Amino acid sequence: MRQVDVLTAQGRTVAEAIRQIGVTEVTYYRWRNEYGGLKSDQVKRLKELEMENARLR
Repeated sequence: MRQVDVLTAQGRTVAEAIRQIGVTEVTYYRWRNEYGGLKSDQVKRLKELEMENARLR
């Protein structure tokens, strides 16, 4: 998501930036909805907890 922010700041449209990073618009907006307010270290911790939960089940 950060890459899209950088590319849009450079003048590209959101659609162009999404295509350039190689994901679909649906994926980008789902990620933004799920992780939008989190910092990168928080996202990493969330993923670790999700993996641990899956392992414990």
